[in-house]
Amino acid sequence: MANLAAPKSIRASRVTLAQFMQPEHANTLGNIHGGWIMKLVDECGALACMRHARTRVVTVAMDSMTFHQPIRVGNLVTLTAEVTYTGRTSMETEVLVEAENPLTGVKTSTNHAYLVYVALDEDGRPIAIPPITAETPEEQQRLDVAKKRQSMRLKK
Repeated sequence: MANLAAPKSIRASRVTLAQFMQPEHANTLGNIHGGWIMKLVDECGALACMRHARTRVVTVAMDSMTFHQPIRVGNLVTLTAEVTYTGRTSMETEVLVEAENPLTGVKTSTNHAYLVYVALDEDGRPIAIPPITAETPEEQQRLDVAKKRQSMRLKK
């Protein structure tokens, strides 16, 4: 069955989450657990997909995630996600993670990841979603690269 829904812009799916990092999120060194950040990344990515498809979604893949800088207790972590690719029932999101020292205002990009979700109907079966459309040359380039990533995933 063809997807008859009108295309949506990439920016329409954008979601931003922010959370203050507390001691219960950290290890004994005061660094935030990578698993906690991965949980937040997954939630942010899923929300972007739900905003795009207006239906429930499940995570089916997460590309590698490298932590470039530690996130510390007391940092404000901000995650930004948007849909970067759509298939018939699947969506890729890119999630960017930034840590900010709220006392100094210094911000550090800590990591980013690409995740893939599938849209589900009320019975838990995959459901067709609207395509995304690029509005700028930069977005078109990002969409083209995302299509290549998805092609590589499917070859694995």
